[in-house]
Amino acid sequence: MDNKPVNSRSTKLWHAIKQSLNGEQTDYTKGSIPKAVFLLAVPMILELSLESVFALVDMFFVGKLGQNAIATVGLTESVLTIIYSVAIGLSTAATAIVARRIGEKNADAAAHAGAQSIIVVLLVSLLLTGVGVYFSADILSLMGAKEDVVRDGTIFTQIMFGGSLGIMLLFLINGIFRGAGDAAMAMKSLWIASLINIILCPVFINIYGLKGAAIATVIGRSTGVLYQCYHLFKGSGILKFRKSYFKVDSAIVKSLIGIGWPATLQFIIASGSWIIIARLVAETGGTTASAGYQIAIRNVVFFILPAWGLSNAAATLVGQNLGAKELERAEKSVLITAKYNAIFMAFVTVIFVFFAEPIIGFFSIDKNVIAYGAQSLRIIGYGYVFYGVSMVMTQALNGAGDTRTPTLIYLFGFWFFQIPLAYLLAHGMHLNTTGAFIAIPVAETAIALVAWYYFKKGKWKLVEV
Repeated sequence: MDNKPVNSRSTKLWHAIKQSLNGEQTDYTKGSIPKAVFLLAVPMILELSLESVFALVDMFFVGKLGQNAIATVGLTESVLTIIYSVAIGLSTAATAIVARRIGEKNADAAAHAGAQSIIVVLLVSLLLTGVGVYFSADILSLMGAKEDVVRDGTIFTQIMFGGSLGIMLLFLINGIFRGAGDAAMAMKSLWIASLINIILCPVFINIYGLKGAAIATVIGRSTGVLYQCYHLFKGSGILKFRKSYFKVDSAIVKSLIGIGWPATLQFIIASGSWIIIARLVAETGGTTASAGYQIAIRNVVFFILPAWGLSNAAATLVGQNLGAKELERAEKSVLITAKYNAIFMAFVTVIFVFFAEPIIGFFSIDKNVIAYGAQSLRIIGYGYVFYGVSMVMTQALNGAGDTRTPTLIYLFGFWFFQIPLAYLLAHGMHLNTTGAFIAIPVAETAIALVAWYYFKKGKWKLVEV
């Protein structure tokens, strides 16, 4: 038997993996599209995979502190998704503009746009941090937390909001790197942040209790940001930041805000919907149901983040190919990425459906918590394939700079469909927490179908940024 073809394929695969992880400069507007997807997706998937590992590690150690601690972390994270939404929204704008300039072969303009986006984030984070820290106890109360959860968890929430700048810069600067096609650098910075979190989390929880988890997270993310800034100003990659780029440029700031505010609203709409679902679960099932649901959501995030990494590859490819006037290549890149994401999510669905109890049981020994968590994990899992397709379609539109279309899709899909459906099923049909769970995959399926329709219409190809 001739092993040469097999060895040749293995060698090519290994070379491609090394190329993607080393961050070698590549022109993604030419050559094989599957290879371009692969080179971008590998570091992007690995980047967010370790972040998702940390989310589970964090919940594992926090879970040892009891139901109140689990509920506090879950409710706080639900509200912090607003911070994440602003960060992701602005990073989406930065990715779209930087990718377009790189596709036009104008690296200086790309770096200039990236510097302007950092200025915007610094200003926005000051406001969000102040509000979050001051109103931490009120935020937990509004989320439906019991008095003892508010009492024990306020300090955790304050520390997490106090580290908002680290969260926002970490997301934003990685968006800049992705737009430039340097997915490996984005991966390395988030890996550093996540590894420090993983190491410090159990140590600090043992010393300080629940607030130790927050301290570890803030330290980890801040270290990741310092690593990012070092490489941005060192200029070792395609982007070379200069001090002059940080002088406010109103035209670029206006363009960033024009693309960024719908993207921010887009993710606030989505995260706001998850917040309301989390509150509905706590309202209809109590602390036990809330704890089970929060453990399930951490596992959902564990598999969503790698898929999100693959979707980010589509955004970069769309932006750069539109900049190079390669419209057909931009569309083909998205369709190939969507296919890969659907296959991955189908595999996840099988895991969630058949192994829900053992997965939740790893994080809690409470039978009632496991029952609620397994049920929600299984039900949410049924919509995973559609969610994978939806992520790629919306990110492709975002990468083109058409952030308004996904925002409208999310507004109607989540707020005018998912939330009313959840309340109808939970209260109107007396399904309680089960009704809230069912609304999630139903809405995600509808959103995927609508996003696919608008992508195929092709108006995103005409957007100028």
